[in-house]
This record gives sequence, C-alpha cells and structure tokens, in this order.
Amino acid sequence: MPVGRLLLRGIDVKNLRFPLAAGLALCSLLAHAQSLPAPKEFYFDADPQTTRVLVAVPGDGQEVVDRLAANVARKPGDVESRVQLARVAMQSGRLELGNELYQAAQKSAGGNQKLARAVTWNYAWDLYRAGEAQRALEQWQKLIGGWPSTPGWQPPTLALALWKVGQKADAVAWYAAAVRTEPQQWTGASAYAQLLPEWREDERTTLAEVHAAWQANPPAWP
Repeated sequence: MPVGRLLLRGIDVKNLRFPLAAGLALCSLLAHAQSLPAPKEFYFDADPQTTRVLVAVPGDGQEVVDRLAANVARKPGDVESRVQLARVAMQSGRLELGNELYQAAQKSAGGNQKLARAVTWNYAWDLYRAGEAQRALEQWQKLIGGWPSTPGWQPPTLALALWKVGQKADAVAWYAAAVRTEPQQWTGASAYAQLLPEWREDERTTLAEVHAAWQANPPAWP
C-alpha cells in the first residue's frame, strides 16, 4: 500500500512522539529480565476479542490512509484508526512511526482490557512480520496470564515466535501444549492451512519445523 507523503497528512506527529529509543531499550531490558513462563497443560479457551484484526476503515489505498489520518487527528483516542495506520506504516517500512502509533494506541486503550489485548496482539503480529520476532514475543508475553487464561491461540503462536528467536526447546514445549489440547489437530502438520488461515505460508512452514522437532522428541508432561 503506498503511503509516502500522505501517511502523515492530517496528523500532528509531534503529539505522537515520545522518547522512543529510550522507551524501547527499557522495554527490551524488562522483557529479557523476565523469562517466558512454562506452558500449562491445556489451552481450550476461545479468545475472539483478542485475536481480531483491528480495522477502522475497510479497504486500502491512499483514500483509506487519508481517512485514518483524519480520524486520528480529529479524535486522538480512536484506537482502531491508530492501530490500522500503524500497520500501514510498519508494512511500508516505517517502523519507528508504526511503533509510536502502536504504543500510543496501547496507552489510549487504557483500562479497556479487551481492546488493550487486541491492540497488543495486533502489534505483536506486525512486529513479527516486520522482522522483529524478539519484540513480537515480548508483546505476546504480555497476554500470558490474563483472561482468558488459556487461550487456544497461544501455544502455536508462541511456538512460532520462540522458534524464530532460537529458543527451540521452549518452542517445542509450547507446541506440545497444542498437541495435548487438540491432538487430532496438531499431531500432524497437514491441516495448518485450515487451522491457521490468517497465517502466511512462511509462518506455517516455520511452525512445521517446530512440529518436526516435537515429533522427533516429544517432551514429557509435566
């Protein structure tokens, strides 16, 4: 989607900026200080309020970008418009702007836990797809232990991210939780397109590598 000069039109970027480099460094340090918790035995909970792509204006192209920018300029608390604009920025290689917009959206979501979780889930995926797997993992980690406490999306998603950052034993442990929960679905890799329709092919291919490692040496529980 072309953004270029129109991405910032209608937005006072000065009002969106804060000490990004320092903030990211601090977040990274805090995230690395906390290890990912061990997976639970089962993950049966549905979590549709979290795993929804936030879209304020359907479609794509310059007109959509202009409308999103106008929404944010007119109503800074419009979380959905800010998230969608952040996605456009990140997909266009403007990671700094995307980070600023996403972090402002997280702040605006505030105490609305359902919306805040959705913002963080979207942010994590956009980070992952921008080549920032470690930072994506740090965002997904924020959703562990909330409500619902054992959402079905977590084992395969965290397995994907952990494998990507080189934490392969942990990735296999999380994949094993998916298998324990729904063995008919996750014991094989042939149904990934149906189970993970929103994932890209390369992401399903990476998860298939995790599956192969699990199949070669399934971890015991607990």
